[in-house]
Amino acid sequence: MQEIRLVAGVMLALAATASGATPRGDLSEADRQRVQAITQATTDFSKAESFETMQGGAGTVDKLINADIFSQPAANLSFEGRQEFLVGNGLFRKDWVSSPSSTQASDGLGPLFNARSCQACHVKDGRGSLPGLDTAEQTDSVALLMRLSRPAQVQAARKDIGDGSEVAEWLPDPVYGSQLQPFAVPGLPAEGQVRITYTEVPVELNGGETVVLLKPDYQVENLGYGPMHPDTVMSARLAPPMVGLGLLEAIHEDDILAHAERDKPDGVKGRPHWVKSLATGETVLGRFDWKASRPDVLHQSSAAFSGDMGLSTPLFPSHYGDCTENQPDCLKLPHGAQPHLGEHEVPERLMDFVTIYSQNLALPKRRDVDDAQVLAGKKLFYESQCIACHVPKYVTRRDAEREEHRFQLIWPYTDLLLHDMGPGLADEQVEGQAKGNEWRTAPLWGIGLTKTVNPAATWLHDGRARTLLEAVLWHGGEAQAARDRVVAMTPEERADLIRFLESL
Repeated sequence: MQEIRLVAGVMLALAATASGATPRGDLSEADRQRVQAITQATTDFSKAESFETMQGGAGTVDKLINADIFSQPAANLSFEGRQEFLVGNGLFRKDWVSSPSSTQASDGLGPLFNARSCQACHVKDGRGSLPGLDTAEQTDSVALLMRLSRPAQVQAARKDIGDGSEVAEWLPDPVYGSQLQPFAVPGLPAEGQVRITYTEVPVELNGGETVVLLKPDYQVENLGYGPMHPDTVMSARLAPPMVGLGLLEAIHEDDILAHAERDKPDGVKGRPHWVKSLATGETVLGRFDWKASRPDVLHQSSAAFSGDMGLSTPLFPSHYGDCTENQPDCLKLPHGAQPHLGEHEVPERLMDFVTIYSQNLALPKRRDVDDAQVLAGKKLFYESQCIACHVPKYVTRRDAEREEHRFQLIWPYTDLLLHDMGPGLADEQVEGQAKGNEWRTAPLWGIGLTKTVNPAATWLHDGRARTLLEAVLWHGGEAQAARDRVVAMTPEERADLIRFLESL
């Protein structure tokens, strides 16, 4: 542990000054000084920090810890906000059906789809399930999405991404589109079923322990429309938890960019993912999805309605979701848009309700923050330089769109930036500016209650990690040095580290 001690002082000093570099225009000078002081990384691990239990700010809920803990409305929602939240909850849970149907406000599913409802993927508003991880038997997982893409073959498809470098434009599979759909409405073939095999990867830890990681390999069986393009690359994505999304949306852009610009130890860099807003056409900062390819909750939700369920929305107006021109029978089927309800299967007002619901799912109150083992684990987390990417805390915008999200001290443990995570996690799929080895830093708040909400849940973008320690051990690239420090810890220190993560 001597190496950790030597770098800790430098790392903490860098983290402590990061927030102070931001020129946030929403703050007065007095506010700016307050924010700088309160968001500095602590160096005192003898006790919990002020307000550390309130990881979701004033919206944090103190409820009975059970499977419904991620499904609570933010505590500071107004009466009107709670009404909208409940309507959105109903839409999030409802099963859509194919067209035509007597339930005209609920039809339009597909024709090709992954799931019939949002809740089917985000189990109890938490992580999705990955059937068959520990067994030979596998069933189709609605929560595991298989993204498809292939590189363009001409130089003209290369474009400047704004930082002096270029990335090649990637295209969907010409037959199967951008996402494999394992289900279809009656009379139409499904696209195929994903089958996963795993290779064991043993990792020896200090103290004599060996952890066996599982490296997935993906194959598609029963392709319904012929072979894929030979250059098509597949990337598995498991549904993430829903809590705290509106608060992540309310983090000031300048605070995120400040973390991208500051010097960090171990070669950790992190860069923003600039994406195009479908609502305005402007280039904006990406924050959501596994590669930060969506700028806000509305875009993320609309993309899910289109790609996962084949439902049209104002931002994704096609009634046929991911059907391609090489699937003509799909494009001939009836859709569910009703003239008296609007031109989309999920009209703007319904999308507003779903967005409000998704923005205001509350964070649970932290547990055991003063526990000696939790404090010891927190110290190791900081000293191991995990906070170079998993930035502990922010104060949200004073001018956030929704009142309940304004000027809140929150503890998400993320920088929302893209990082090279090494070859072990690389999917070789370019997504916008994000390269195949890059992933957005996942927020850690709520991670300790993952299996309370969904006992079958697992971690990482494709669910390959069965435990939090396995998730840590898959880190590479910019996180390799931090991961190696965890390997070098004593068994007791690793237990403390995991105990800290379980308290989040």
